[in-house]
Amino acid sequence: MNTSNKKSRKELTLEAIVEGKKMEAYVEHRTKDMHVCWICGTIGYKKKPMKNIGNRWICIDCLKHLKEILDSLDQWEAEIQLEKEMSKKIDESLGV
Repeated sequence: MNTSNKKSRKELTLEAIVEGKKMEAYVEHRTKDMHVCWICGTIGYKKKPMKNIGNRWICIDCLKHLKEILDSLDQWEAEIQLEKEMSKKIDESLGV
């Protein structure tokens, strides 16, 4: 190998180290803008909307799932009530 190849590898290595240090500094600077969803653990930054609820953060995906669940809560409750009534009628008819 000639010395120019070694030199260019050394320069490339130093450039990579410098870029890595720049990235570390950027991430450290932006950490205050990052939040972790308390349901799924996703790290949210500008591309992943997050909502602060109390002292915890929730991502938009988990919030959508939660909304779907809450929207169908009346149906769930009706199904549970129907199951209870059916069970009670069966018990009464069997004399239990």
